[in-house]
Amino acid sequence: MNITTKRHLSLLVFFTVTTAIFAQQVGSNSPYGRYGYGLLSNQSLGASEAMGGISYGLRRSQQVNPGNPASYSKLDSLTFIFDLGVSGHYASYSDGLNKQNFYNGNLDYIAIQFPVLSKVGASIGLLPYSKVGYNYGQTRSLSDIVYEEVFRGTGGLSQIYAGIAYEPIPYFSVGANVSYLFGNFSYSSVSVPRTATGATIGEEKKKYSIRDLKYDFGAQVTFPVDKTSSFTLGAVFSPKLASKSDVYATEMMFLSDPYTNPYQNPSEVLRDDTLSSQQFHLPATYGLGVTYSNTNLLVGLDGTFQQWNGLDYPEVLDGLTPVNRFNNAYRINAGAEYVVDPYSRDFFSRVRLRAGISYGNSYANVSVYNPSTNQSVGVGGFKEYGINFGLGLPF
Repeated sequence: MNITTKRHLSLLVFFTVTTAIFAQQVGSNSPYGRYGYGLLSNQSLGASEAMGGISYGLRRSQQVNPGNPASYSKLDSLTFIFDLGVSGHYASYSDGLNKQNFYNGNLDYIAIQFPVLSKVGASIGLLPYSKVGYNYGQTRSLSDIVYEEVFRGTGGLSQIYAGIAYEPIPYFSVGANVSYLFGNFSYSSVSVPRTATGATIGEEKKKYSIRDLKYDFGAQVTFPVDKTSSFTLGAVFSPKLASKSDVYATEMMFLSDPYTNPYQNPSEVLRDDTLSSQQFHLPATYGLGVTYSNTNLLVGLDGTFQQWNGLDYPEVLDGLTPVNRFNNAYRINAGAEYVVDPYSRDFFSRVRLRAGISYGNSYANVSVYNPSTNQSVGVGGFKEYGINFGLGLPF
């Protein structure tokens, strides 16, 4: 077996193991993941994430940037980039009466970029698209029976992508990604009696899986200012994805909590249905960004629009309608990087300081309840604000 074959085999094994790890990860630990496809993941990696998530106009030879596949052509013939990201999360949630803290860690992504021919670069990798992970509940009473209603959800979408970019003329590049989008989702509601001795526990569960192809297209054009500085304008487009999947809906009774004892058989099956060929749509995405860079400084600004409003999604999963389920999503990202002297022999002069901000609205509406009265106060979305900081250490 030659060296090239060994490398390809090792890469295949690594991607297989990584895909399995992705499929088993803890999600976001957020109750907002109850709706739609969960919390959407930013497609920016590493350094660009530290700069607020900018990616559309980012064009650098030392950085993988799947956020705009046109960037892959910015690579010399001897460079091979391997990028892997892991993260730890701490979150605190409060409804005004109760508070919960969560901790979890995830393997975020793996990405590889390499040259193919002169002015042609390629990239492959594994990225998250969305995450679902929540476990919360409330105490209710019915007649003289007090019970706890617990809502649990796991899953999310991941994508294995392969992309290529070509620079047909100086300062202009085009590129495309083809991704295999996959993921499993599970939502359950469990009623656990607290006052009735020997009472059985009811679980209502819905599950589905998505397997489909996703396409992303990008372009970048660079406008040199002088020998060391330039502006780069980038644009991306992802067409709408229309997928179908069966939804499995069950209602069962158990002698103990199925979450803590998942291998037990149900004492009674009340419902076991398969809802065939349900529609699951993902939005068309449009993005535009610009960066300015010189020897010491890089600043960038991105804008994203996702056309979620009116997309098909099974009503059986959330009880909402196409009118009030999804919102068209907007996001603004801005960031900067500064280095004193990238060519200095002094370590600290070569440290890259990064910071960024972001703002957006939620694509999914949620049902809102008053925690004191347990009465519905309507359906609505929320705003997201982000502040990022990071360092690039010259090892």
